[in-house]
Amino acid sequence: MKHITCIEDLRQLHKRRVPKAFFDYADRGSYTEDTLRANHDDLQKIKFRQRILVDVSKRDTSTTILGEPAALPLILAPVGLLGMQHGDGEIHACRAAQAAGVPFTQSTMSICSIEDIAAAVDKPFWFQLYVMKDRGFIKALIERAIAAKCSALVLTVDLQVIGQRHQDIKNGMTVPPEWSLSKLVDFATKPGWVAGVLRGKRRTFGNLAGHLKISDDITSLSTWINSQFDTTLNWKDVDWIRSIWPGKLILKGILDVEDAEIAAKSGAQAIVVSNHGGRQLDGAQSSIKVLPEIVDSVGSQVEIMFDGGIRSGMDVLRALALGAKSCMIGRAYAYGLGAGGQEGVAKAIDLLAKELITTMGLCGVNSIAEIDERVLAE
Repeated sequence: MKHITCIEDLRQLHKRRVPKAFFDYADRGSYTEDTLRANHDDLQKIKFRQRILVDVSKRDTSTTILGEPAALPLILAPVGLLGMQHGDGEIHACRAAQAAGVPFTQSTMSICSIEDIAAAVDKPFWFQLYVMKDRGFIKALIERAIAAKCSALVLTVDLQVIGQRHQDIKNGMTVPPEWSLSKLVDFATKPGWVAGVLRGKRRTFGNLAGHLKISDDITSLSTWINSQFDTTLNWKDVDWIRSIWPGKLILKGILDVEDAEIAAKSGAQAIVVSNHGGRQLDGAQSSIKVLPEIVDSVGSQVEIMFDGGIRSGMDVLRALALGAKSCMIGRAYAYGLGAGGQEGVAKAIDLLAKELITTMGLCGVNSIAEIDERVLAE
């Protein structure tokens, strides 16, 4: 990791070390990937004001996230199948996040189970929930998160209908992988990845293990999962979840002011301005484009987090300047995980932290609280 200088370096290393199907699962978006590209491109269009002769000797990136201290305004977002980027990937990512003093969010569709992670780390982590048709399973899943002392529940609200990800279809993406000659050759060239995954606790969806008799039959399991995403999901279901979950609730996937206004009245403590990383509605606006108007509308009522295209500490500063209180990263740390396990995730976080504190200095600010639109060029 000595010569890794940026997230793109981690991405390239990830691409070399992990089989194509799993790299593409993390890296690619839906349909023509217009929104995926817009997330990145629109962030880069935002320019900073360079300030000089300001005392920036006491710069500090610490902040609070949902009232809890954090070393950075950063959260590791829920990413499915981390255990297929690196064996026991969710555990390694959680440990790296906790060592860095930032929250980690486990995905419902993780390889390690809630209990696997809870047994392997010392501090509470966040849990992300997809609401499925089987409400009994969802209730049990929430209760498991409570038992594991998860400190926040992140409810993803933009996956009632699944956007098609062309590359997953072309790769025959399954867990465990669907064998073919090309995949055998691909896997054979990545012995470190193979050994790591084989040493991992699981190679299927850990949170479904034990709930379904078919949990070891990938074909039946995939059919069940695809049938479970619920197109009837609505705001009343948020009330139902709120009645079960006693802790902090975050709604992830808000991209519209009207939805943000409803969300602010739902009892949630925070919302995440997000388009699912360009993996759902292709042609939707980038997250950074809609962030300012959502902040203006509900920023005084609910904590606003940002998700979508963060690849540098400069991007973090851009989102904070436009009103976000913290930022989620997904691909950025998944690249690190695939590149080097826990060390790679730690490297991704460290890169963002160093870029953030350097950019703060060059913009003439010493604290996260000082960051606002004044750091941006008109």
